[in-house]
Amino acid sequence: MPDVELHLPVVNTVLERHKGSAGALLPILHDIQERIGFVPDAAVPEIAHALNLSQAEVRGVISFYHDFRTAPPARHILRLCRAESCQSRGAEQLAAQLRERLQLDDHGSSADGSISLRPVYCLGACACSPAVELDGRVHARLSAERLDALLDACREDA
Repeated sequence: MPDVELHLPVVNTVLERHKGSAGALLPILHDIQERIGFVPDAAVPEIAHALNLSQAEVRGVISFYHDFRTAPPARHILRLCRAESCQSRGAEQLAAQLRERLQLDDHGSSADGSISLRPVYCLGACACSPAVELDGRVHARLSAERLDALLDACREDA
């Protein structure tokens, strides 16, 4: 069964749930992503029609907010803090290490789909920088060795 056929019932359930709500676009997008894991392309015309918006408006909101995904996520999400405190304590070296190990730029997913890298501009762990967030859990005072251990654990889990 094509993904469209799998996703549209979920999208329609979400749209029905938010029917008549003012300013429903963001809650709808969050709800769809929570249920499916991302906002599928097939959802855009359905959302636009339900909210009397253009597809361009819906796509514009999806692309504006960096937390919305338009493709299935990697198994693990790694967010590297790039704020000033982390930068001053070695985040750039960790970023270079991640680029080399994962063979990608500062924003993307590894070829095997095991790890997705996202920059973030504060994890609230400034007193114990540098820091990353892996699958919602913050790891602070991160060294190159500890980062390698986290990456190895992600790859073993994949």
